[in-house]
Amino acid sequence: MRSIRILSLALLTSAAFAPAAFAQDSSATDTASGKHFAVVGGVSLLQPKNDPIDGIKKVDGGPAPTVSFSYYVNDNWAVELWGAADKFDHRVKGPGNARLGSVEQQPVALSGQYHFGQADNVFRPFVGVGYFQSAFSNEDFAGGDDIRLKDAKGAIGTVGVDMNINSTWFARADARYMHSRPDLKVAGQKVGEAKLDPWTVGFGIGARF
Repeated sequence: MRSIRILSLALLTSAAFAPAAFAQDSSATDTASGKHFAVVGGVSLLQPKNDPIDGIKKVDGGPAPTVSFSYYVNDNWAVELWGAADKFDHRVKGPGNARLGSVEQQPVALSGQYHFGQADNVFRPFVGVGYFQSAFSNEDFAGGDDIRLKDAKGAIGTVGVDMNINSTWFARADARYMHSRPDLKVAGQKVGEAKLDPWTVGFGIGARF
């Protein structure tokens, strides 16, 4: 139900932006070139890899709303602050798809990006690399053991494409990979490393100014 509410909120937000986004620009000379700031709101699906640690076969992925703020040094180079506006929910499963518990995480990342082509091109692919931190919380596992995941930190890579609607509005699709290896602790003692290494796939609407 929570996933449905998040997706519904994202769709309603996109619908609210759509009329303004698709409106024709009143100035024929207006251009995306030279604008230094951009904000993007959307929704992303985060999916960790299978078999992250002995005894755990799968950590289910899930959606969450995301937002990013970018500063463009010039038309091609930008610095982006990206993060989840809410937590990603994960159900942890063992052999035979048995449910072991649940955990939540909320990542935030700072990246440098290169956007290909001219600022007013309809399609503008981009790549990025940076540093992320993801906070884990609300660990709830069967058996009542005090099981915790330490906050994950590491490298993040991004690929994506912007589709210019006009000089202000654009649609975005992106994929991000996080090298995420948080320590797994039981009663305060490290017992292993969870090799989550998740991918995110996201879609959103952005504005530049």
